[in-house]
Amino acid sequence: MSDSPAAQVPALSLNDEAADPAAFAAALGGSFERFGFAVVSDHGISDDLIDRAWAETKALFDLPEDEKRSYYTPAGGGQRGYTPFKTEIAKGASAVDLKEFWHVGRELPAGHKNADVMPPNIWPTRPAGFRPVFEELFAAFDTAGDRLLSAIARHLGLDAQWFDPAVKDGNSILRLLHYPPIPADAKGVRAGAHEDINLITLLLGAEEAGLELLGSDGKWLAIKPPAGAMVVNVGDMLQRLTNHVLPSTTHRVVNPPPERRGHSRYSMPFFLHPAPDFLIETLPQTITAGNPNRYPAPITAHDYLHERLVEIGLVKK
Repeated sequence: MSDSPAAQVPALSLNDEAADPAAFAAALGGSFERFGFAVVSDHGISDDLIDRAWAETKALFDLPEDEKRSYYTPAGGGQRGYTPFKTEIAKGASAVDLKEFWHVGRELPAGHKNADVMPPNIWPTRPAGFRPVFEELFAAFDTAGDRLLSAIARHLGLDAQWFDPAVKDGNSILRLLHYPPIPADAKGVRAGAHEDINLITLLLGAEEAGLELLGSDGKWLAIKPPAGAMVVNVGDMLQRLTNHVLPSTTHRVVNPPPERRGHSRYSMPFFLHPAPDFLIETLPQTITAGNPNRYPAPITAHDYLHERLVEIGLVKK
């Protein structure tokens, strides 16, 4: 597919953001406006940390089923800890996704104002190195996310620090994903066609084939990032905030060819969320005669998230 538009999702370097912030913002914003996706190298998360995180992820999912399920809290909507295989379903889909996952959230100090809507983390007893590695990785994703949001703000004509108060103590989630080996005739796909809920998603682990985005021509395009690069995509909250100037693109993870179905696939998306009380209100500069305000009624990030978690089956009405 080297001649497909997917191959042209430009590989950007976050190093360029420091050298020429305006040019990087234009390149990132342009990629988002065209694809809803960007590929970002030199993102500042060290190879050593990523390698340790993959090792801990594999060790976690290799635990016995009963042990993993002891960390499952259905009442919590899967927001922390373990969610078993075949639980989540894409909005409007008929087949459940062929995946299991673990969620790590932000550690809040005691008595924090958001503690009632941002539950404490669930930490497994094993593997022993799990907590320190993922606290470190969460912080590294936070830093990379802040830099990307700064570039997005510049692209939108906002102050470079516009998003800082919005995401301070934000309800971001680091998801550790395991797509187990599947039989050749498996029903469903590893992750059905969906859009993300949050502001932006930062994804590690997309080198293994399978991630596809839905192009404006209605055709699925494979995303093939360079080794070690991060795939970044616009979520529905940012699409709503920007009145669809930055589109939240439908994407999926398809099953591999039969010869790869005996292999597990792992990935680590970081769903960058604003704070629960952040008001998602259409940015005035994105409202024009040709693009009237699609969302005249603002909504808090917390209420929007709850609506969507009900739709995908993680929270029961």
